[in-house]
Amino acid sequence: MPPLVDPPYLALRGLAKSYGEGKPAVAGIDLDAARGEFLTLLGPSGCGKTTVLRMIAGLVPPSAGRLAVDGVDITALPAHQRNMGLVFQSYALFPHLSVARNVAFGLEMRGAGKAAIERRVADSLALVRLAGLRQRMPRELSGGQQQRVALARALVIEPSLLLLDEPLSNLDAKLREELRDEIRDIQRRLGITAVFVTHDQVEALTLSDRVAVMNEGRLEQIGTPTEIYEEPASAFVAAFIGRTNRIEARVAAGDATSSLLATGALRFSAIAALPVGTVVTAMIRPHRIRLGDDRMTPDEATNRIRARVRKIVFAGDVVQCEIAAEGITLLVESPTASAGSAPAVGDEVTASWRPADTLVFATP
Repeated sequence: MPPLVDPPYLALRGLAKSYGEGKPAVAGIDLDAARGEFLTLLGPSGCGKTTVLRMIAGLVPPSAGRLAVDGVDITALPAHQRNMGLVFQSYALFPHLSVARNVAFGLEMRGAGKAAIERRVADSLALVRLAGLRQRMPRELSGGQQQRVALARALVIEPSLLLLDEPLSNLDAKLREELRDEIRDIQRRLGITAVFVTHDQVEALTLSDRVAVMNEGRLEQIGTPTEIYEEPASAFVAAFIGRTNRIEARVAAGDATSSLLATGALRFSAIAALPVGTVVTAMIRPHRIRLGDDRMTPDEATNRIRARVRKIVFAGDVVQCEIAAEGITLLVESPTASAGSAPAVGDEVTASWRPADTLVFATP
């Protein structure tokens, strides 16, 4: 394992965790975070993201690998000496303590003076907009208010890292969006390095400077939200980040830059250079498919099929159309604003998309 020379603020090297026999929970990952960065670990349940967070926090010892913060190796350091603020999914507030006492708990354990505790608790509660609720008990708070208390408790100790383990999953959709924005705003104002765990793609894309996508204990891809959405490194990442239409096909022809893909009677072009005969998984995002011939660009006309509408679903901000043609079914999404011109079930329509919007991955 290479030494940690001039490391970034947070550095994981070969970090792994196994529980007995079978597949490891985390299979030796290398991961960095810059000072002040908001890094999200994203993936399905059981992919190892929470295990990574808990190893960073010192709550779970790694089976192999090393961790460093600001150039200091903390692999063997116990949790209480790591000075990290952790926000749990379940809030984990002390039910018998007031809001102010819950927030002060970490400072009291560190032996801070009374005046310093009072000042820092007041500052932290003001930061999360709970200054007027300091004497309330946790049972007297809403879910969103309880999560703000948990965040204030994590921040009051002035941690070296802020670790958040799916902190919004117990909240309703509207409150989740509101608190998500508040967390990001507070993190930016404080300039603190944050590691956020979630299985929610929207949270990951809207909150993060970079996203690390995990699957079965391994890192599939790390990049900016734009990079992992527009340039997914694998079929797993493409399918997990946003909605996709999946088509199994093979390369029928091609040159140095593009390929003609074939599946049954359907032929369509993609920006990919693969040998003829290669079996591939092609993916097209629903909102990249256009219905109708109106304003169709020459590039979109490259992939143009006739299809029949099988189902229409009004989903608020979009209208989803399920269409069938040439032995395949495609989901198409259009903005609600254009719903007035939406087809009806049973209509025959033209569907088109650009070759550049076809994601192609060689099938293992």
